[in-house]
Amino acid sequence: MAKEKKRLNRIKIVLIEKEKTNIWLAEKLEISKAAVSKWCTNDNQPTVENLFKIAELLEVDVCELLVRK
Repeated sequence: MAKEKKRLNRIKIVLIEKEKTNIWLAEKLEISKAAVSKWCTNDNQPTVENLFKIAELLEVDVCELLVRK
């Protein structure tokens, strides 16, 4: 049985919409690129604190990172 392809989460989608990269976000948050990559592939999730920081950096409401429009 083939593995289902993981769906990208809202963080990755908003990064693309804002023309930003995982590397940019990692540098701004002063965390590893691997951590951001795991968020974008749904292997891990950011803390609530980091979620609010991400929203601020991307200039979006935190809800946009959680729920599809």
